[in-house]
Amino acid sequence: MNVSNDIIIIGGGLMGLSLAVELQLQGAKVTVLSRNFHEAAGHVAAGMLAPQAEAIPAGPMLELGLRSRALYPEWTRQLEDLTGLDTGYWRCGILAPVYELPETTEIYQPPDSPAIWLDRQAIDQHQPGLGADVVGGWWYPEDAQVDNRRHLLKALQAASKKLGVKILEGVEVEAITRNSKRVEALETNRGTLTGSQYILTTGAWTGQLLPQVPVYPRKGQMLSVKVPDSFESLPLKQVLFGTEIYVVPRRDGLIVIGATLEDVGFNAGLTPDGVQSLLSRAIRVFPVLRDFPLQEFWWGFRPTTPDLLPILGKSPFDNLTLAVGHYRNGILLTPITAKLIAEWVIEEKSDPLLQYFGWERFLTAQLQC
Repeated sequence: MNVSNDIIIIGGGLMGLSLAVELQLQGAKVTVLSRNFHEAAGHVAAGMLAPQAEAIPAGPMLELGLRSRALYPEWTRQLEDLTGLDTGYWRCGILAPVYELPETTEIYQPPDSPAIWLDRQAIDQHQPGLGADVVGGWWYPEDAQVDNRRHLLKALQAASKKLGVKILEGVEVEAITRNSKRVEALETNRGTLTGSQYILTTGAWTGQLLPQVPVYPRKGQMLSVKVPDSFESLPLKQVLFGTEIYVVPRRDGLIVIGATLEDVGFNAGLTPDGVQSLLSRAIRVFPVLRDFPLQEFWWGFRPTTPDLLPILGKSPFDNLTLAVGHYRNGILLTPITAKLIAEWVIEEKSDPLLQYFGWERFLTAQLQC
């Protein structure tokens, strides 16, 4: 197979598909290479859109997250109109219970994005049934969620196909052939592919193809339970973001619980310790979960960088663009990544935010050591 394409996206997960849709809408001709769609990090996450609940410090990363969260209503509406499929977007808000009183309840609040402190009495009124150890918590009404595993990824796949994106499933890029300035070709398990522009969205596997870009895996284990039929209404209608745990209710009664954070390389599989830690922490924050039937268990690999920030924009090669290393915020940052990278590739427009997420920052750090 020796095929020439306009833009080749290496990686067919959430980030790759969202970029393909954006580029195709702007008139580009896009091919997506997907080694194994079901291993994509987008299948693993709980779908929280939580720039505030994650307590991201004020600065470029928070601005990136807030801008992306603001894009979500229109972005998901566009996907739903294009495909007729649900994305599971729900501006349910996120409640962050705590077990120790903070030193201050005066925290940074972005414009039009309140962070409301609730003491024990107020938090009980807001969400009945919290654990006895909870002393209060923060309410973030603008944070939201999307059902990435069951809806969003399927909608992106359908939108890509409807727009004419060429998706090659089962194609693994084994090597990137390049000279000192440009990528010349991709060597795959099905032969050589060439394009005018390349975009890398390979998640936790990025370092295997491009060692000078430091992205590595961190495993996360997750599970889900189901609200019993005996409940007349949902006992939980917003996300709980607790101490090393999050509990994410879906509108149909499924509740997603996650996630462990393990620096174990690509060591796949569930562990008793991982599952037990998730269950104990979830039950501590919301005890009624102890009686809910278990539904599913799964794991996956987050793409992590040394400073836990994504790598966006230019690469060591003129015709290769990077959109990798999103760590815990891949779902949140999907629409803003698609927008900024598409502008970079199509219009050669560099949003001022991109300067904070360039791959060169790691070269600078190495020179300082």
